[in-house]
Amino acid sequence: MSAAELKHRYRETTNPIEARRWQLLWLISLSWTIKEAAAVIGINYDYARTIVKSYNQQGETAILQKKQSPKKRPSHTLLNAFQLEELRLSLKGESPDRGIWSGPKVALWVAQKTGREQVGKLLGWDYLKKCGYSPQKPRPRHKKREKIEQEEFKKNSQTE
Repeated sequence: MSAAELKHRYRETTNPIEARRWQLLWLISLSWTIKEAAAVIGINYDYARTIVKSYNQQGETAILQKKQSPKKRPSHTLLNAFQLEELRLSLKGESPDRGIWSGPKVALWVAQKTGREQVGKLLGWDYLKKCGYSPQKPRPRHKKREKIEQEEFKKNSQTE
């Protein structure tokens, strides 16, 4: 394209990414170096070279911003109302390994109930929160604690 056509494309496009690409090509058509044009526009030199190279190979289709289809977000409602109630009842009992229920354990439970191969750990946390639980764990105990001293402390610190 001529310098006038490149300038027209640069001025008329509404997409800012495309506008920057057209501006780069327009400046280069005015005998600017790629390095100078990239510095003025505020883009990386290597990226500018890539734009020029793809424009030379593919023409104006290389400059146009490709429309990306919106990504479908996964549905976080794997459990129906009956299964959710069943999860609430399970959470009141012990976990399969007799420990505290956690996001990964709930995710494993959901995977088994829904027949899925795998369910994300964060989804397990989401279901824990949905059931009214918050991430908690007991205070750490010192490994070298003295049982007798603890009992004495408890007896002596009780106020009536």
